[in-house]
Amino acid sequence: MPLPAIPDIALASKGFIVSNFTQSGPSFSHVGFYVRDLAKMEDFYKRVLGFIVTDRGHLETPHGPVDLVFLSRDPEEHHQIVLANGRPDDIDYVIVNQVSFRVPGLGYLRALYPKLKAEAAVSEIQPATHGNAISIYFRDPEGIRIECFFDTPCTASSRCELPSTWRQARLRSWRIPRASLARRRNSSRAGNGWPR
Repeated sequence: MPLPAIPDIALASKGFIVSNFTQSGPSFSHVGFYVRDLAKMEDFYKRVLGFIVTDRGHLETPHGPVDLVFLSRDPEEHHQIVLANGRPDDIDYVIVNQVSFRVPGLGYLRALYPKLKAEAAVSEIQPATHGNAISIYFRDPEGIRIECFFDTPCTASSRCELPSTWRQARLRSWRIPRASLARRRNSSRAGNGWPR
């Protein structure tokens, strides 16, 4: 027997088709990262991305002691990120593909871009547009891929091919022509996908 659907009013106003959503079941809350340098990562997430330390902890585990830092930007969430020391030095890769943070808009991305460029430990800073969102991707000081993005009114898929002037634009000069967005929105309506 299928679980009851979320009331249409909750998500329909955001343009989602709600028939596949359910009221009960898991919902995302937070993510934890093992890090090598707990103080450095705490400083980065506080200073550059504006997180606040909400708590600290210490665990005794079979693999040794683990110190924890809990961070949040949402007053309704005790923590959105947990940083835990103990990432092995001999592992050169990060198994997390990316962690994405929604931001208020283009002004935030414009202010964030020079802050990221000024951080010697931040790498692979890549402004991008997917049609349905405008983003900055980057790797934090320990190589975790982060995306900061805001949604646009466009409902294009991430495979949407945008004009080359958009793809090559520098962040400081991004201007989204309203007429262009309207054309894209009307031409890329999803038939049976998530967004309408």
